[in-house]
Amino acid sequence: MSGNIDILTLIALLVTVFVVIKLRSALGRRTPDEDQARYERQAKREQAAASRDKVVTLPQRDQDEGDQNMPQPDPGKTPEERLETRHATILPAAKPALLEIAERDPSFDADHFASGAKQAYEMIVTAFAEGNRDLLGNLLSREVYEGFASAIDDRESRGETVDQSFVGINRCDVTDAELNGSEASITLKFVSQLISATMNSAGAVITGDPQKIQEVTDIWTFARDVEEGDPNWRLVATQASH
Repeated sequence: MSGNIDILTLIALLVTVFVVIKLRSALGRRTPDEDQARYERQAKREQAAASRDKVVTLPQRDQDEGDQNMPQPDPGKTPEERLETRHATILPAAKPALLEIAERDPSFDADHFASGAKQAYEMIVTAFAEGNRDLLGNLLSREVYEGFASAIDDRESRGETVDQSFVGINRCDVTDAELNGSEASITLKFVSQLISATMNSAGAVITGDPQKIQEVTDIWTFARDVEEGDPNWRLVATQASH
C-alpha cells in the first residue's frame, strides 16, 4: 500500500507540474502587439516622470552645462539675501511681495527661481511650436494648458506646422509678485529672440520668416503653494506684450 501511495503521489505531482506549465504558457505569453503596448506605456511613464521635474527648477537641457550654470538655493541665507539674482532684474514694485514669499518659504531663492523660469520659458515656447502636449501638460496649469492645446489642435486641423528656432532671452524682469494665503505667484517679463515661421500643408510660409530673427515680449505668471511639498512652479497666466 505504501508503494501505491508513492506512485499516486508522483503522478499527482507530475500532473500538477504539467498543468502549471500549460497555464503559464497560455496566460503568460504576450503577443508582439502586447509587448509593444507594454513598451509604449513604460516609455510614457518615464517621459511623464521626467517631465514632472521640468517645472522651473530644472537644470538646462545640456546636463553638463546645467550642472555648472544652474544656481542652487541656499536656505542658510537670510530672506533679503535670497532676493539677490543675476538672472533677472527685480523691479521695485515686486520686491515687498518677493520678500514676503522668501520669509514664508525658506527654500525660495530668487536666483534659482529666475534661472529656472527662463529655462521653463524656452521649453514651453519650443514645446508649443512642436505640439508637444505631454511636456506642456506638466509645465502649465490646467487652464493655460487647455488654451495651448486648443491652439495646437486648430493649427493641426488646418495642416499647418511651425518651424522655429529659439535664439535666446535678451531680458528677464520680475515685474510683480503676490502671496495670497499660501499661494505664491510671480510675474516675469521675457524679451526673447526667435526665428519662427508657420507653414501650410503645402509647405508654403503663411506667417513669420524662417530666415529672420524676431523679438518677442511675453508676460508670464508662475505660481505654487508654498505649504505643499511640491517645489515646482507652474505657468498659470500668459500675456503677449506688443
